[in-house]
Order: sequence, then structure tokens, then C-alpha cells
Amino acid sequence: MADGAPTSLDEPLIRLGRRRLQPTETVARTEATQQRDALLPFVVISSTYLLFTITDGALRMIVLLHAYRKSFTAMEVTLMFVLYELAGVGTNLAAGIAGARWGIRATLVTGLLLQIVTFGLLFGWEDGWSKSQAILYVTGVQLFGGVAKDLTKLGGKTVTKLVTPEEKETQLFKLVSLLTGARGWKNSLKGVGYFLGSWLIGISYGLALGAMMALVLLALPMAYFGLDPQLGVSPSPGRLRLSDVFDRSNPNLNWLSLARLFLFASRDFWFEVPLPFFLRSPPCAAIGRPCADDSDCGSGTACDAEAGACANLNPGGGCGGLGWSRTQVGALLALYIIAYGQLQAYTPQLVTGPLRQTPPNKRTEVLWGLVNCLPTLVMAVVAAASADAGTYSQPSHAGLPPHTSLLGGSLVGTIACFALVFAVNSSIHSYLVVLYAASDKANAPARRLVHGVSSVSPTRDAFQVAASVGFYYMANACGRLLGTLGSGVLYTYVGDDLGLLAGTNAVQGLAACFAAATASSLLAALITLQIDDGDAALLCGPCCVLYGGAEAPASDQCSRLHSRAEADEAAAGRLSEEEVVRLSRQVSDDLE
Repeated sequence: MADGAPTSLDEPLIRLGRRRLQPTETVARTEATQQRDALLPFVVISSTYLLFTITDGALRMIVLLHAYRKSFTAMEVTLMFVLYELAGVGTNLAAGIAGARWGIRATLVTGLLLQIVTFGLLFGWEDGWSKSQAILYVTGVQLFGGVAKDLTKLGGKTVTKLVTPEEKETQLFKLVSLLTGARGWKNSLKGVGYFLGSWLIGISYGLALGAMMALVLLALPMAYFGLDPQLGVSPSPGRLRLSDVFDRSNPNLNWLSLARLFLFASRDFWFEVPLPFFLRSPPCAAIGRPCADDSDCGSGTACDAEAGACANLNPGGGCGGLGWSRTQVGALLALYIIAYGQLQAYTPQLVTGPLRQTPPNKRTEVLWGLVNCLPTLVMAVVAAASADAGTYSQPSHAGLPPHTSLLGGSLVGTIACFALVFAVNSSIHSYLVVLYAASDKANAPARRLVHGVSSVSPTRDAFQVAASVGFYYMANACGRLLGTLGSGVLYTYVGDDLGLLAGTNAVQGLAACFAAATASSLLAALITLQIDDGDAALLCGPCCVLYGGAEAPASDQCSRLHSRAEADEAAAGRLSEEEVVRLSRQVSDDLE
């Protein structure tokens, strides 16, 4: 029989318009199948983590808005989140060790189960409980949610490490990365969670909890059946210790960590609790009006039968706000989180790149840290100027006090400006922590340009870099805790008491929160000055500003920074040399 002639075995294939695969084609298909199998953990972990992220964002809004409806003060609500934030301090450090000992599947499934427990226990929040009972119960429940977040986040932090460089070049990896984790998607879905939680609780508290439980239950079988139990297990877990995550010999990293604490506190001093409380609280002018029933009163108020006048639904939340619905509150907070996530992902292209501040140094962060003070400072001044309770008796044509439109517009403008500036600061921090963790000034390893970013020789692997940023992760959680607790104290106790029907002056409380945020931003910038990274110059476009104490002549300092900026522009398209930038984006995504 002639070579290549069809045999009887080939005839069915020929009739069907198909042909027998050649050996090389079989190998190619086998390799494609192996690539898909290798990428399966990436797909499973990414999808599971993003579903969890929606429920985590919703959890905060469900608890906060339900507590507001039950007339809890801002201080009482912040207490409910204490253990949630504290869990981020301890679990962030221990989760990596747990993953190395028992694998990613174990930590991921445990986190999802704890999240189900959290939502399940919140069904037990009884209306008849005293405030003390409710605070103790919800605070304890939130501990499970905080641990769940950090155990689940471990998978998100390690997901890209599960894929080899060859697999990262495949179209499948790029598509999955786009859909599941790249360019701020995690923050976008967290924003979706904020909105869903606010919208669903406006319908029913039970519906909101049930819907979020359903999302976690959807993710659970994917994590359990889609991952190998040995995935991520260290071959020598006995060598991993909790003390490995601290690097007391790296002062630059420790100063940056302390600055990070106050940087994140500057956001949570006003964002997490005071902002939604203020948006929900009614204008003071709407309180005290004669009424026969609730229909005679505006949003956020109800008719007090004994007084025959409209009263604040939650005097503990104060008056003087915008009286928004739960859905409107959730929408604004969601827009901030989504915008912040996207802006942070594109900071090098939109901001620091055009200003030639990529790669950044400590001077870059000091500059942007000072800029971070401006939005909150302006808002503090506007709120303080509008806080005179006497203006509430002068209604405008719309029936609301004239300061309401000014405050509302200023607040939205502040949120937009802060989202941009804070995203730049967070992006710079995320780069610097990787740079300082991977370098040791005493040994001064030779740097190389990576996508225009000053990197170090790859003598220290990713594990060593990750292990040395433990204090940085902990500082981030401590900053959240400081800002959250401080905001509760300021918002609740600074405002004047306007009577039983109205509560406190919420505008004064909000002004105090923004003032504290400004001070926290300023402190973060001043702490950053303590870092010694050898750069005494700052680029701002074509300009170069030289600070005192430079070890090299001014011309050398500026020339070096210009060269680094030019190299960044020249290497902008080289995806194979972005290790430090990739790590910094991962750190930034981990911390949100």
C-alpha cells in the first residue's frame, strides 16, 4: 500500500469531513490541554476570590445601615467593626504560614465557610436586644468575617504565582486575567458589593443576608473541588516562622509602614462610618415641623405622636446631612471604590508617568502625601463654615437649608479629588514597599531598570520579599482601625446637642473627621521624610527640585532621575520585565 494512502480505518473520518491527527498535532493538542489544566487553579482562585469580594463589601454596608436603622450612634457602630479590623492585623500575618503548611485550598475553603457562618449568625440579630447586647454579639460575629477576609485574600495574593511565565503568555491567561483580576477589577467588585448590600437591605435585611450567603455558597464548591489539596503547601513548612515576616534591620520599610498607617487612617477617619451616617442623616430644618403622621415628614424623619412634630429617625446619627436613601448612599460609596481602584491601576500611565515620577522615590511620596491633605482640608473648612445650627431655620426655595447644596456639592467634589490623590499615594506606596523590602541599603545591591523602575538584582526571591512586608500589611490594618475608631469618637461627640428630636450637629462632627484626616495625611508625609533611599531630587515634568543633604552633585542627582524616567518611557511596552511593577500592583490590590 502506498504511503499516505487512506486505509479502511480512515474511511469513516473521510466521510465525516475529518482527518486523522498527525503526531505533531496530537502533541500540540496535548500541550494545550496541559496549559488549560495548569491555569485551572488560577481561574478557580480568581473567580472564588472575586465572588467573596462582593460579599465582603456588602457585609459592611448591611451591618452599618441596619445599625443606623436601629438608632445606633456612629461610635457604637465603629465598636462593631473593632474585631473585624483587628482580625486583619493578626490573620494577615498568620495566613501566609497557614497556607504554606496546609495549602491554598484549606485556607480558601476555611475563609468561605467562616463567611457563611458570619452571614448566618447575623440572622440572629434580634430587634428586642439592648444596645449593649447587640454590640457584643455583632462585634463577635464580625470577627469571623475579618478572619474570613484575610484567609480568602491569601488565595488572591498568591494566584499569579501559580502560573509559570510560559503560561502567562497564553491568550487564555490574558483573557482570564482581564476578567478576574487585572486593572482594578477587585476594587470594582468590592464597590458592587457596597451597592448591592445597600440596595438589598433597603428591601429586606433577611434578603440581603440570604443573597450574600448564596454567592459564597456558589464559590465554595469551586474552591473545594477545583483545587488540589497540596496546592501551595511548602516542602519545608517547619522553616517558616511568624517572626520571618518582620524585618527589624530595614528602617526604610518600617518608616514606610508607619507612614502607611496614617495614610490609610486619613481615609477611614471620614469614609467608612461618618460619610454614610452623614448622607443618611436628615437636614435639621426637616425636624420639628408640625405633623399628623409620617407622610408630613421628610426623608430620615418620622412623626413623633407625643410631640406632634417630625423627629429624627436616628438621633444618634445627628442631623444636618443630606437625607439620602440607603441605595443612594451605597451608590456613592461604590462609585468611590470603583473609581479609586481603576485610578490606582492606571496611575503610572495617567499621573506619575506624564510627570516623569516613575519610578517614584520618597520625595515623590512626600509631595503627594502633602497633596493628599488638600481635599480633606477644603472639606473641613466648608463643613465648619456650614455648621452653624442657626442657618437651619432659613429654608431655601426647595424647602431645604441653603447650606445643603453647598455641602452636597463640596462632598462629592472632595470624594472625587481624594479618590485620585489617594490612588496615586497608594500606588507609590505599593511600589516603594516592594523596592525597600527587596533591597538592603547596607549591602546596596546593584539596581537594574525594570520597565523603567529601579529594581534590585534577583538574589532575593519572591518569598523573601513577601516575608519582609509583614509589618507593612499589619500597619495597613492598624491604620484602618485607628481611622475607624477615631471617626466614631469625633462624629458622635464633637457636634452640639440639638435636642432629643434632632440629636447632635452632624456637620460639626463631619468637619472634625475631615480635620483629623488632614492631620493624619500630614503626619504620614512627615514620617516619609525619615526614609533614606539615596534620592535627594524630585522630578515634576521637565523640572527637577533638589533637596539638601544630597550625597552627589545636583546635576548628577537630576540626571539620574531623568535617565530613569526616559528608560521607563522606552520600556513601556516590554511586559517581560515588569516584575517589580507587578509585585507592587499585587501588594496594592492585597491591601484594599
